[in-house]
Amino acid sequence: MFSNTVEYALRAIVHLAFEAPEARTTAQIAEATKVPKDYLSKILQGLAKKGIVQTQRGVGGGVTLAKAPEELTILDVVNAVEPIQRITTCPLGLATHGIKLCPLHRRMDDAMATVEAAFRNSTLAEVLGEPGDSIPLCDGEPTVQALKLRRKV
Repeated sequence: MFSNTVEYALRAIVHLAFEAPEARTTAQIAEATKVPKDYLSKILQGLAKKGIVQTQRGVGGGVTLAKAPEELTILDVVNAVEPIQRITTCPLGLATHGIKLCPLHRRMDDAMATVEAAFRNSTLAEVLGEPGDSIPLCDGEPTVQALKLRRKV
């Protein structure tokens, strides 16, 4: 349902939220998220243009979130990379259908609306703070940072 580009962007953003407010280099993010560095670089450039991340060159530079993890939703990230496509008119171009979707396309659009709402209502802080046996992008026991995030949410 979602492309590798969306998956990789979400991994990178979750990692940056986890490390916030510290900056991370593209190489550090690529290693932590298991995303090819060159591909990640292009994704991060796109996210910077959309105002999701900020980049700074030079010593002490790197990539940071443009907003706090509590203010950034999964939908913000997805829409910055590949916006969720809703069905507003008949995809077949049938004149008799127009904006009145058939039962199949209405259900498909309803499913996309559900995904859109779920992502709109999920901040990065909530994702990182959710209790459970695993921490996003981390192997092993929860770190002190993860435990702090869980207490904040």
